[in-house]
Amino acid sequence: HINTPLLVIAGAGSGKTKVITEKIVYLLDNQCFPASKIFAITFTNKAAHEMRVRLRTLLANKQAKKVTISTFHSLGLMILKREHTFFNLNARFSIFDENDKKTILQSLIEKLYPNFSDKVDLFGHQIALWKNNLLSPNQLKEQIIDKNTQISAHLYTEYVQTLKIYNAVDFDDLIYLPVLMLQNNAAKRELWQNKIRYLLIDEYQDTNQAQYILMKLLTGARAAFTAVGDDDQSIYAWRGAQVENLNQLQQDFANLTIIKLEQNYRSTQLILRAANTLILNNPHLYVKKLWSKLSLGEPIRIISTDSEHDEVIKTIQDLERKKIRQSLKYGDFTILYRSNHQARLFEQVLKEQNIPYQISGHISFFSRTEIKDLMAYFKIMINPEDDASFLRIINTPKRSIGVATLNKLSQYAKSRTKSLFNSAHELALKEKIAPKQYQNLNDFISWLSNQKIILNHAKDITPIKQFINELNYEQWLKQNSQQKTIKNKLKLIQELLQWLEKLFNKYPAKNFADIIQHLCLLDIIDGQQDKTDSSQLQLMTLHAAKGLEFPHVYLVGMEEEILPHQSSIDDK
Repeated sequence: HINTPLLVIAGAGSGKTKVITEKIVYLLDNQCFPASKIFAITFTNKAAHEMRVRLRTLLANKQAKKVTISTFHSLGLMILKREHTFFNLNARFSIFDENDKKTILQSLIEKLYPNFSDKVDLFGHQIALWKNNLLSPNQLKEQIIDKNTQISAHLYTEYVQTLKIYNAVDFDDLIYLPVLMLQNNAAKRELWQNKIRYLLIDEYQDTNQAQYILMKLLTGARAAFTAVGDDDQSIYAWRGAQVENLNQLQQDFANLTIIKLEQNYRSTQLILRAANTLILNNPHLYVKKLWSKLSLGEPIRIISTDSEHDEVIKTIQDLERKKIRQSLKYGDFTILYRSNHQARLFEQVLKEQNIPYQISGHISFFSRTEIKDLMAYFKIMINPEDDASFLRIINTPKRSIGVATLNKLSQYAKSRTKSLFNSAHELALKEKIAPKQYQNLNDFISWLSNQKIILNHAKDITPIKQFINELNYEQWLKQNSQQKTIKNKLKLIQELLQWLEKLFNKYPAKNFADIIQHLCLLDIIDGQQDKTDSSQLQLMTLHAAKGLEFPHVYLVGMEEEILPHQSSIDDK
């Protein structure tokens, strides 16, 4: 169907990806669309990769490569790169991640609103929502707003200016900025509409306001698009997704055609019966009932456990039994949970039992800010050449060592072709930096050097605990974190200490450097894991599992206030 814009309401497992890939083939073979003018948009890199792989099996590789298959944000980045001069960006602009964004906002808050330093996440989330709703700082000034929103609006203005100084954009800008350009510049709008002759959008129910407007602007009056989505699979409202965009299509495109796909090719009848029974309770934009020609299937099993730890042990024991009896691989199993913290106990037990696993859709233990901070201290202790770690710790916690001091240290280190840490020891540096600033730097370097000697002789956990106490890191966290996150942050630090203690006990002949290098290696291996490795047990949240298939699934934490989550109940 290409005569009018098309909305396909596709139930779970009904072949959404197949609709898109087969339609691309049809556009090429039957409608003579140039491959370079066909764009398919989805939400995750994994989904885009799967689409490319499927398309290569249907088409000659050369032709398949000419079709653009990307995420919304990758498409936005493509536009920004080609139009960087329009946005007054240097061609090598940076893209700031969530941590970079927090660092900038934290700095602005401390300077402008020090009493609100614990609300960096709140302000960051508000700025993201404004960008997703295409609201600029100037537009916000015209609105009547409360104190918190006034502060957010001011920070938004300062944040945007800071990004310009850094020649950078953040993740939300990848959609926000292209939309502003296309809305306000007819020549650019026509140029990009000519580049994209046909647009296919996957997971349409997950689009936010900015993404919907981007789609409208790119398709223009021709409205040559197919959107595939399902209101029953809308689970991202908390990050700005608007399921109402399904209805908006009908209002904005009077000649919209709607087709429903209700046959499920993935699941057994029993699974669908359970799903339909649950889904029946939801408010519906489009009523549908999934059905399957597959067999009735295995019954859903319930394993009752006495505690969170007992749940982990019983799940892994059951998994191991099934794996051996049916000659399966670890990659045939997936453990799903509602919240990321539920993975922590599983990680510990799986590591202890040497079971290979991979966590998808959440920040790994080593990627947590608190762990990265402390590991940076440990790394500089065993490798003084590590400038990245030095820069991470220099003002964590704050030590009144400013940007100007660091710039002079950096210039001096370059002239001496030495690391920052080693250069900071040299007396000649004293001539380059003002006395007070030099004293602050020297105090820190002297203290760190003493700690380095102590820790490098450590044979157990005691000196490490003493070091963290002297560092005053936990107190600093309490002063600079949201109340609701402090407990979890402190728990992560305790887990790191427990892990280090276990390693000292397990390898009594190894010293501090050996232990830290062992942890660093684990971190690197985690980062290099192949996402499609079929030999690893998969752990992920329900959100991350959306749209994927697994032979054997364990759904853990099926208890009150976790599933449904208490926040869902509070928000009705």
